[in-house]
Amino acid sequence: MEWGWLEILAHKSTGGFMSHCGWNSCLESLLTGVPVAAWPMHSDQPLNALFLTRVLKTGLVVREWAQRKELVTASVIKNVVERLMASEEGHQIRKRAEELSAAIKVSMDEGGEAGCPEIESFVAHITR
Repeated sequence: MEWGWLEILAHKSTGGFMSHCGWNSCLESLLTGVPVAAWPMHSDQPLNALFLTRVLKTGLVVREWAQRKELVTASVIKNVVERLMASEEGHQIRKRAEELSAAIKVSMDEGGEAGCPEIESFVAHITR
């Protein structure tokens, strides 16, 4: 079974990605240069969300982990989407995501620091 999510995430019209912040999703968002609306649920996801949003500055937190038991309302989602897509803060986050994506791709080029067949296959798949 084939899924189109890689092509969708990599598509130039995809402006953001609401994610649970599983590690694979984090790597995919970084590689494709798509900023994240981070909504972690459990396990490693809260730390991954902090890494993306506070360390790399490539996303926004939907709800702080300390409030994880509270209901996330439509207005909270609306606020995060507006901040990510239609604010100076969001512009800076999108710019940072694009810069990191470019740096990752350079490092994966032939002879680059991170080149490996699996990643090259992934990039070939999403950019075909």
